[in-house]
Amino acid sequence: MYPTPAGGASLLLSFRLLQKSVVILGTGTLAASRAFAALEADANVLILKSGPVVSQELQWRADQGQLSIVDLDNLPSSSSKSSTTGIEAFIDSTPGISLFIVTDTVASSDILSERRTRESAEHIYNACHQRNIPVNTTDMPDLCDFTFTSSHRFNDPETGNATPLQIGVTTNGQGCRLAGRLRREIVSKLPKEAGAAVRKVGQMRTMLKDSGASEDCFEDSGISTPNRPVPLRSPRESAAESAKRRMKWVAQVSEYWPLAKLAALTAADMDDVLEANEPENPMEATGLPSPPSMHGLTLKQPGRILLVGSGPGHPSLLTQATYNALTKHAHLVLSDKLVPDAVLQIIPPHVEVRIAKKFPGNADGAQNEMMEAAVEAARRGLTVVRLKQGDPVVYGRAGEEVLYFRSHGFESLVIPGVSSALAGPLFAGIPVTQRGAAESFMVCTGVGRKGRDVVLPAYERGKTLVVLMGVARLKQVIETLTSVECERRNGPAYPRHTPIALIERASMPDQRVIESTLDHIEMALESSGEQRPPGMLVIGWSVLSLWKEGDVTILDEDGSQDDARVSRWLGEHRWRVREGLDHSWDLL
Repeated sequence: MYPTPAGGASLLLSFRLLQKSVVILGTGTLAASRAFAALEADANVLILKSGPVVSQELQWRADQGQLSIVDLDNLPSSSSKSSTTGIEAFIDSTPGISLFIVTDTVASSDILSERRTRESAEHIYNACHQRNIPVNTTDMPDLCDFTFTSSHRFNDPETGNATPLQIGVTTNGQGCRLAGRLRREIVSKLPKEAGAAVRKVGQMRTMLKDSGASEDCFEDSGISTPNRPVPLRSPRESAAESAKRRMKWVAQVSEYWPLAKLAALTAADMDDVLEANEPENPMEATGLPSPPSMHGLTLKQPGRILLVGSGPGHPSLLTQATYNALTKHAHLVLSDKLVPDAVLQIIPPHVEVRIAKKFPGNADGAQNEMMEAAVEAARRGLTVVRLKQGDPVVYGRAGEEVLYFRSHGFESLVIPGVSSALAGPLFAGIPVTQRGAAESFMVCTGVGRKGRDVVLPAYERGKTLVVLMGVARLKQVIETLTSVECERRNGPAYPRHTPIALIERASMPDQRVIESTLDHIEMALESSGEQRPPGMLVIGWSVLSLWKEGDVTILDEDGSQDDARVSRWLGEHRWRVREGLDHSWDLL
């Protein structure tokens, strides 16, 4: 009828160590970690050291008065890693020790000292046992009365302050590193507001206690049944009955309300929870994850602003986060004008979409207009998706918007996108790095802030240069790169036979790639018909490295054969134009 106990587990307890003494033997990184955990539990921490070296953190905490460091070498009896007479003398002369933690049984990366022997550790363990002091000895499970869990304490996402919520994971000695991984997995799946929700519920309990409620009304501290009906308020109810009814409401709120809603409670909201009348339709066990709010309490949900990257344009390259933002969360989408229609088509019809009017000469005005619209909608409680091409922070002005929204009271969430600077060249069959052809790459813009000229990098045979927003200034970019003397370039000029690819509408069905050299790319663009923005420039020897049979011996040579290499690549022509995508993308 009842479960059979299965041994091998730990009795998981949580201790408050108000002013109780915790002794930590060792002065390395692990000792500092244990000391911090004990300090957060309000313990009086004593560090025992043997030798001249103490970790920087422990010394700083000692200087701040957070803990005390005791030098064993100065005690009446000498102490070493194998002799423990001084430690026993310290224990006997220090009343009220609650826990004893031995950390110097393992080597510390920041403290060069001898590791404590097992014989010495056993002596300390036995000495503490004789005095009824629980012991933890690092990496010696049989010399441990208690162990440490891999723990995490939640902070309030708005204030950054620590909250009362902690979680701990133990594998009972079967893998400390795995316990850390499992702890991270658990934390990542809990809402970031979980700690703040615990704090708010605690505040409501405190409000009840301050109102004179007795301890026996706090039934949610034991095994309770949240679905049991809350007693109806009676004009003749006693103070104890009133407190019990209100505590029952707190229990139901704790059980059923979304954590984000609990975390957002204000003092006035808490008063409403505690003082409201019995709801007309008492809550039943519906099984729904987020049933309706109790006693008619409605909280104004603050708006949100999401800065989202749409990738280079092909819908299959949207991240899952971007797809969810557009299809599940958005009330208003504010899109840059270069985001292709194929991406906009996935937005549900009921979601309003506005396109930025970033035409030449109006870029700053359109930018300000979109930021103002985002703030105005968020203040109305809407979720605003600010949709940008590529990745928002790769020349997407996302940083400006983050600071603007923050100055207006909104901390925006930036969702990365697949950068066009990386994906665009690959759609054209060009790697930005390739062994034997390109050891590194650089991304830059062809136009600076408010239209200013930018300084372009010098020629490096093993580097690929990707220039975004440079097609409109192609002539100036080529001059900057190839002129013998140019103040707008950092170092040697590019040879005029350097390969270049001009990629337009990357990843879209009408993608066009114009391949040539720096010497002939302007003429190639003029001869290829109307331009198809957006476009980018890819410059360097990686451009031809995967063409047909490939050429990955470029960096093995000194460059004397580069003219012949370019001739083999372009054949009898000075440029090549390729249009459209590989049909395999239709399957994706």
